[in-house]
Amino acid sequence: MAMVDEPLYPIAVLIDELKNEDIQRRLNSIRGLSTIARALGEERTRKELIPFLSENNDDEDEVLLAMAEELGVFILYVGGVDHAHVLLPPLETLCTVEETCVRDKAVESLCRIGAQMKESDVVEWFVPVVKRLAAGEWFTVRVSSCGLFHIAYPSAPEQLKSELRTIYGQLCQDDMPMVRRAAASNLGKFAATVEPTFLKTEIMSIFNDLTNDDQDSVRLLAVEGCAALGKLLEPQDCVAHILPVIVSFAQDKSWRVRYMVANQLYELCEAVGPEPTRNDLVPAYVRLLRDNEAEVRIAAAGKVTKFCRILSPELAIQHILPCVKELSTDSSQHVRSALASVIMGMAPVLGKDATIEQLLPIFLSLLKDEFPDVRLNIISKLDQVNQVIGIDLLSQSLLPAIVELAEDRHWRVRLAIIEYIPLLASQLGVGFFDDKLGALCMQWLEDKVYSIRDAAANNLKRLAEEFGPDWAMQHIVPQVLEKVSNPHYLYRMTIIQAISLLAPVMGAEITSQKLLPVVITSSKDRVPNIKFNIAKVLQALIPILDSSEVEKTVKPCLVELSEDPDVDVRFYASQALQSCDQIMMSC
Repeated sequence: MAMVDEPLYPIAVLIDELKNEDIQRRLNSIRGLSTIARALGEERTRKELIPFLSENNDDEDEVLLAMAEELGVFILYVGGVDHAHVLLPPLETLCTVEETCVRDKAVESLCRIGAQMKESDVVEWFVPVVKRLAAGEWFTVRVSSCGLFHIAYPSAPEQLKSELRTIYGQLCQDDMPMVRRAAASNLGKFAATVEPTFLKTEIMSIFNDLTNDDQDSVRLLAVEGCAALGKLLEPQDCVAHILPVIVSFAQDKSWRVRYMVANQLYELCEAVGPEPTRNDLVPAYVRLLRDNEAEVRIAAAGKVTKFCRILSPELAIQHILPCVKELSTDSSQHVRSALASVIMGMAPVLGKDATIEQLLPIFLSLLKDEFPDVRLNIISKLDQVNQVIGIDLLSQSLLPAIVELAEDRHWRVRLAIIEYIPLLASQLGVGFFDDKLGALCMQWLEDKVYSIRDAAANNLKRLAEEFGPDWAMQHIVPQVLEKVSNPHYLYRMTIIQAISLLAPVMGAEITSQKLLPVVITSSKDRVPNIKFNIAKVLQALIPILDSSEVEKTVKPCLVELSEDPDVDVRFYASQALQSCDQIMMSC
């Protein structure tokens, strides 16, 4: 190509690629827009590239989504914030397409650009875009406009601000529920930019309309608005305007709205303050905990600990605890699971006596639940109860249930118990652990499920770290080494892995005297899988052992394995020998 044509080359390539039949080529072209813009320079990007993109937006959604994303970070390539307005037309067009994710990304990019524009440019260029979209014929266009008001409003002069508030109010009363939903969803962001005077009058009027909407999909989004507006209003205004709405929503005829209240209740309580929460929201919350829809009870049960923290222990015991007892035997396993995931957090709130009398029986019933997820959720949070009632009482009441779960038929429950063992060990202390849980830890090494055996081997390492090498030498190492002759090769492999994990904790002397001889003996195993794992273990042991031991014992064993008939054994043995030679040379 001639030198004079050189400046035209990038745009020509872009045009060719954007018209290519292969969608991947078109996508790559869009994702390379920044490179093309740099090649063209700022002026030609503004005058040629951006207009070209504005005209060529009839493409697959995937390409348009990529374009909307790229344009959001394009200010740098058009000459900075002074020229940011040139990016608005293509994004405005993308706000009108049918696909939701493209519109959402275009709105996000417009917000990003608008937030960086000068105030005068926002008034001159950005506000007209918002007004055009808000007056769009298709509902999808009006939906897009709702997400832009909070950017346009702060820079506008008084008269224009009044006009924008009026337009937003009209969108909240739009014929199409989808537009009202978008307006309800963005009300909090818009309200945060509105002056306090208008917040109490016009915005609250808009909000009241949304809370009385006949579509439950609009009302449930207004629930989010309760929390957002509550943070903006003065406490007394919040109690006067927001609290009655929350109480009403908690009894809404649509379960989706009640679900949203249950899900947002803690944020709503923060908005109205502690006193109204105790007086008005406790009865509302109790109703949600006893709701006839399981989904509502699930959401409410998941917030029980957070809600109790706002209340005094007396109120929690009087009003919330009876509901918790009911939920622990709920007909829906998902409700019980949601409760089990948070109920342990109630112990610090209620204190020792109430936990022992009221909560412990509930914990025990959930620990014996037929649904594994419920049991899992209780197990994983036991430490929160230990802090309140002490380890003696915990071990007396809950440990029998834990031992029972260690042999649970669901392997995930057994796995959760194993992962909890080191924490339990540190809380119980070495003496108690030896009596009750030591045998279990060995039993898991011969579980039928690989994940359990793997976790059991790691568990032994963590226990050795917790109680020290002397304890491990007495209680772990002899029992592990006994199992190395198990007739099943998979179990033998677990023992080899356990030895590999224990060696760094045990130190050079014990490794050399006790562990290494067993590994060397196992290298004569008839199963190739064992032999190449032995090669890996020997490679891991080389840094722990002293060089004379490596030269005398490890190396000859690896040389023998490197001549094995099996290709994998030879490969791993050769790798270990190379590692051995490198370490010996560096010594």
